Amino acid sequence: MKKFQVTNKPLTAQGHLQIEWATKHMPVLNIIKERFEKEKPLQGQTIAACLHVTKETAVLMKTLIAGGAIVALCGSNPLSTQDDVATALAESGVHVFAWRGQNTEDYYKCIEKVLDFNPTITMDDGADVVGMLHSKRQNQIKNIKGGTEETSTGVVRLKAMEQEGSLKYPIIAVNDAYTKYLFDNRYGTGQSTIDGILRATSVLLAGKNFVVGGYGWCSKGIAMRAKGLGSNVIVTEVQPTRALEAVMDGYRVMPMSEAAPIGDIFVTATGDINVIRKEHMQKMKDGAIICNSGHFNVEINIDELEALSTSKRTMRSNMEEYTLKDGTRLYLLAEGRLVNLAAAEGHPSEVMDMSFANQALCSEYIAKSTKLETKVYIVPKEIDEKVAELKLKSMGVTIDELTEEQKKYLSTWEMGTT
Repeated sequence: MKKFQVTNKPLTAQGHLQIEWATKHMPVLNIIKERFEKEKPLQGQTIAACLHVTKETAVLMKTLIAGGAIVALCGSNPLSTQDDVATALAESGVHVFAWRGQNTEDYYKCIEKVLDFNPTITMDDGADVVGMLHSKRQNQIKNIKGGTEETSTGVVRLKAMEQEGSLKYPIIAVNDAYTKYLFDNRYGTGQSTIDGILRATSVLLAGKNFVVGGYGWCSKGIAMRAKGLGSNVIVTEVQPTRALEAVMDGYRVMPMSEAAPIGDIFVTATGDINVIRKEHMQKMKDGAIICNSGHFNVEINIDELEALSTSKRTMRSNMEEYTLKDGTRLYLLAEGRLVNLAAAEGHPSEVMDMSFANQALCSEYIAKSTKLETKVYIVPKEIDEKVAELKLKSMGVTIDELTEEQKKYLSTWEMGTT
C-alpha cells in the first residue's frame, strides 16, 4: 500500500521548520507527548484523521505516534493543506494523503485511502470520515472503538445522525470542550479570519462596514477583532438570544437583506447553507468583499453568484472579481472556502495547543474505554480541566484553591445567610 500522496514540490526542509516553530508554541501538547512516549496508551490503535493539514496538526500527529498509534491523515478541506508540512510529515513516517488544490474527487479518494488502514479510532474535522464510513464503508464500523470531532459543523451533523438513529459508533465532540470553543473558535477564528482577509485583499478595515453572518463563538471572535481594527460591525442572526447578545455587545443587528446594501466586507460563519444568496448579492455595493469562515463552502451561494455574473477574473491570490450584469463588481475570497486557512495559515499554534491536547487525550480515553454507548459525548470534565490547568501552568499563571471551609459551604445548604 502506498504510504503517502503529497505534492511533488521540494518543500520538506521548509515543512520541518514550520513544524519546529509550531512545536515551540504548543507546550500542553508537548507535555502530553512526553507522557505518551513513556506510557504508550495508544499502542495497538490505528487512527484515521481527516484534519486541516497544518503545522499544528503535524504536532498532534507526532504526539499520537509517540503514544504508539499508527496514524493515517488526509486533509479536511481542499485548500487548507500546507504542502510543505504534508511533505515533511510524509518523510517523518505519517501516512499522509493531502495536497493543496484538490478537486472533489481527489478529496474523497484521500479519505478512502486513509480508511484503507482499517482504523480503530477516527478523528474528524467536519465529519466526512464518519459520513464515508456510514455510506460506503459500513463493513469497517465494527472495528471502530470511537471517534472525535473537531468543529461545530461536524458536531451538528453527528448530532443529527444520533437523533435519527443512524450513528453507528460513539463520538466525542471535542469542539464542545470549554478549552476548545471558548478559545479556538473565538480567539483563533477571530484572528485567523482577519489575517486571511488582509492577506487576500490588503484593504484597510478601519471605517469599513463589516458584516458578520451569525453570532456563534467563531462569529463573536471575528466581530471582536474587526471592531478592534476600527470596523463598524454589523451582525446578522436567526436566533433571538444570540441577536440580543450581539446588541448588548455593542453591534448593530439587522437581517442580511438590510446589511447587503451597506456592507463593505461580508464574512459568514454559521455552519448553514446559503447565508448569502442571490437577493443579497443583487443589493451589494460595487467593490463589496465576500468571504466565509464556516467549515464548508456552502454558506455563500456561489452558483447564484456565477449566474448573476457576466465575467470573472482573478485579481490576486485567493481573490476573484465577479462583474454582475449591472456592472457591479463583487470580490469573492478563497473560492468561498475557509478564508482563514485557504488565504492564511489557520489558527495560531498557541490556540490549537488546547484543541489538539483535547484530541490527544480524548483518543487516549477512547482507547482505554471498554464500552462506550453509541452517541455523541461531551469531552469528560477531567480532560477539559486538565488542558486548562496545563495551559495556565505553561503561561506561568497560578490561581487560588478552595479552602476546606469554602468547599463545605459549596456542598451544603445548612450554613445559609448569617
